[in-house]
Amino acid sequence: MTIRVVLDAMGGDHAPRATVAGGLWALREISDLHLVLVGPEEAIRAELARHRPRGLSFSVVHAPQVVGMEEHTLAVKTKKDSSLVVGMQEVRAGRAEAFVSMGNTGAVMAAALFHLGRIPGIDRPALATVYPGAFSPCLLLDVGANTDPKPDHLVQFAMMGVVYAERVLGWPHPRVGILSNGEEPDKGSWRVREAYRRLQASGLRFVGNVEGKDLARGLAEVVVTDGFTGNVVIKQLEGFVAFLARFLPAQLTDDPLDRLGLALALPGLLLAAPGLLCLLPSVRRIFRRLDYREYGGAPLLGVNGVVIIGHGRSDAKAVKNAIHMAVRAVRTGMLDRIREGLQALAAAS
Repeated sequence: MTIRVVLDAMGGDHAPRATVAGGLWALREISDLHLVLVGPEEAIRAELARHRPRGLSFSVVHAPQVVGMEEHTLAVKTKKDSSLVVGMQEVRAGRAEAFVSMGNTGAVMAAALFHLGRIPGIDRPALATVYPGAFSPCLLLDVGANTDPKPDHLVQFAMMGVVYAERVLGWPHPRVGILSNGEEPDKGSWRVREAYRRLQASGLRFVGNVEGKDLARGLAEVVVTDGFTGNVVIKQLEGFVAFLARFLPAQLTDDPLDRLGLALALPGLLLAAPGLLCLLPSVRRIFRRLDYREYGGAPLLGVNGVVIIGHGRSDAKAVKNAIHMAVRAVRTGMLDRIREGLQALAAAS
């Protein structure tokens, strides 16, 4: 079965160069993928000509308008010929199974809600992302779709997170926690305390409150929070990783004497302790695990279609991995599993 994925070729800070390159990269890795590139056809064709993509399965759908990264979400209503709107309509019409964009997050969400709607029984969609700093897997949601959700919404987030963790990420029997400012059940805002009570009765593997310091400790595989808090947590971690990537090399090479000392000492260190060479792959693996590009994007869970939203600054690697994420969601029947999870949640309540 061919899986058809729409790619918003004009989404992101580096479009269409990064999006087209990442899309073709994904096509070379996924044999049953057909990619639908949506955007101004002339711009897309010009970018395709740089790659000579012979033998790859793709098509181009013309959409002359673009919703910019700084535009208001209402632009999806006024720009009816934008790549966002035309791409969503491809999914709604059944001509594609998934939609991927690195563009304006709010606009992608608005377009998904306008043109795909919600899964029946879901009140609010949620953005979910893997917390990259954890020693064991951790899915955090919401990370930006809802700044002020109700307790019932947090329970729905938990259910959708469990389905995504099990079916798409392959994590068996995920535990659920709720992000709070203390471990005790009476800690947190009224929303957190009420959601705690409802999660206890949900039938999910609820383990209680999880503090910010515990996100990386493996206490729960799915952690729910409001979109404001979740977005701050993820952005803070990304900033810290970027700081480390600049700080560590600078500390070794900032001073001319440090650079000279390192150059003179390194051969001797490696001769005395050749095992140091073995550490280099480990360091690369650590930074790779912390690299947001490895995860591609965040699924917008709860809308009636597979929608993946990536970082605006995504490069070709991030685009490629976002498409991989979309394909896994389609293959594993994520939407059907969420619908089944809703039924189970209703039966347990």
